[in-house]
Amino acid sequence: MDKGKFLMAARRFRRGPHTEYIISLDAEDLSQGSNAYMGKLRSDFWGTNFKIYDRKPPYDGAKASSSRSSRRFGSRRISPQVSAGNYEVGQVSYKYNLLKSRGPRRMYCSLECPSAQETWENSLKTKFRRPMGPTTLQNKAPRWHEHLQCWCLNFHGRVTVASVKNFQLVASADPSVPAGTVDEETVLLQFGKVDDDMFTMDYRQPLSAFQAFAISLSSFGTKLACE
Repeated sequence: MDKGKFLMAARRFRRGPHTEYIISLDAEDLSQGSNAYMGKLRSDFWGTNFKIYDRKPPYDGAKASSSRSSRRFGSRRISPQVSAGNYEVGQVSYKYNLLKSRGPRRMYCSLECPSAQETWENSLKTKFRRPMGPTTLQNKAPRWHEHLQCWCLNFHGRVTVASVKNFQLVASADPSVPAGTVDEETVLLQFGKVDDDMFTMDYRQPLSAFQAFAISLSSFGTKLACE
């Protein structure tokens, strides 16, 4: 752990009825006016719906968000190397839990991702990037363990402490796609607790590190309607 490489950091801000997590490549400079600014995660009042914004457009012709918080950081306050826009690249939602605290919460994501044949590196090299359509994910349903009397997921040793924040995301079946086309078993993102104030995050293609980190941050939001 002491020899780990720093990747990115986030800081939580309260903006009226909303909460925002500013994501940066610099742990000492977490502001939208920084060259290290990558994007942000923004929640609704209830903390059950989140939007992910990237500072760079996901494809050619994408329109930047015109939210009040985005306009607050005008181009005069942002370095010329940094785009002044925030481009929506994903949404995360938590659904009401009928069992309340006795059952796991449901989680859904919709993201702008490259096709399965592309990597993020290749897509960034493409001269003209086109929208590929959203990639939809949902949490893998845990199983009730009679002996332990709790809901369990198999993290293969990567998560060691029980927490409501622990989750695994898999591809969500699309009714318009032929059966068997979508792999609903392969975990694309998993996040969970290993110690006090310490968590692990594992992700794979087609998710980027930024998207995976933003989704994981959503698990820390207050979910008044879910718990």
